[in-house]
Amino acid sequence: MPRRDSPGPESWETLFTGISHLVTPAPGPQRGPAMRELTVVEDAALLVQGGLVAWVGPRRDAPRTPSTRDLGGVAVVPGLVDPHTHAVWAGDRLADFEARLAGVPYEEMLARGGGIRSTVRATAAAPMEELVQLARPRLEALARSGATTVEVKSGYGLDFEAEVRMLRAVRELQSLLSVTLLPTLLIHVPPETGRAAYVQAVCAELIPQVAGEGLAVAVDVFCEREAFTVGETRAILSAARGHDLGVKLHADQFHALGGVELACDLGALSVDHLEASGPAQIVALAASETVATVLPGVTLHLGLPAAPARALIDAGACVAVGTDLNPGSSPLFNAGLALALAVRLNGLTPAEALTAGTVNAAAALGLRDRGALAAGQRADFLALHSPDWRDLVYTLGASPVRDVFVGGERISL
Repeated sequence: MPRRDSPGPESWETLFTGISHLVTPAPGPQRGPAMRELTVVEDAALLVQGGLVAWVGPRRDAPRTPSTRDLGGVAVVPGLVDPHTHAVWAGDRLADFEARLAGVPYEEMLARGGGIRSTVRATAAAPMEELVQLARPRLEALARSGATTVEVKSGYGLDFEAEVRMLRAVRELQSLLSVTLLPTLLIHVPPETGRAAYVQAVCAELIPQVAGEGLAVAVDVFCEREAFTVGETRAILSAARGHDLGVKLHADQFHALGGVELACDLGALSVDHLEASGPAQIVALAASETVATVLPGVTLHLGLPAAPARALIDAGACVAVGTDLNPGSSPLFNAGLALALAVRLNGLTPAEALTAGTVNAAAALGLRDRGALAAGQRADFLALHSPDWRDLVYTLGASPVRDVFVGGERISL
């Protein structure tokens, strides 16, 4: 399991040297052209105190400290943030995968008992211990790929008991892993009958319970033709706001129904997918504070059009990238590979991809304390195998990440 090599006290201090290039975006969310503006320090050093970055600069100017660690002349970048995963599920969708490749329509898969509802059935039937056992290696894989903060959604439970069980599984997983997990309550698919009553119960029962137990930091709703309407989504997210939870949306995956506009109107943390977004949605996101999160694993796996990340950045929007790790549409267990795909499928430059996978992904989770290597930020960072940071988004099929540090401490992977 990912764990720290040796836990240190709050006063722990180490100067990291042997850094060919330290590359980082500025702290906080970056928009438009600013996403390409990286700070590059050659022959760098990084001072960590109490789990935070205390100083960054050329090695020759480094402060003296009794503890140093030579990283061996490799590139260092901030730890990645994966702002969108569904890492807790039971069952599999391998039959769906094969059927889709044979040309079977999704509606027919559902009629056969497959599709998302098969995952809902398997997940709802699994005890929490099994969900933890299944999800742990998935999250360990993300950690090995460089993800030091990972959002994990519920959403495959449907019934309230199963949704709560998924979120409790995330809490248990956090106790087992050194990387940070951010739990989100996802209202994913409506029941086949009693839809209005279900939405009302989500607002009056499920959200208050989740907030009261501290099981989630945000609520997400899938706003789509086959899921929830704009009106239903607004009602659910308004209830979430009433319980001091952040709000997020899945929107425009297949159809542009107004979910993006709702996200901007509500000031949502993020709106994710956007494969069906067009000029009106791009303009709305560019004028808002909501982060546009694109998920290139879905484009690769399902063959959907790529979300218009290039146009969003050119219009001045704040764009993030996530894996969307899930069994049906994005079995992608590698945060670095998500960035590499965003370069190839969504038109991002390497610099934009790094920003999208660090400070902007953190902003999509409401976080401002990570994603950049600057004084006062969390000392979550990656030492690559290469002296050139661009290998992070260039390499395919092998990990460019050699070491993962959380709070300045290397975690065993």
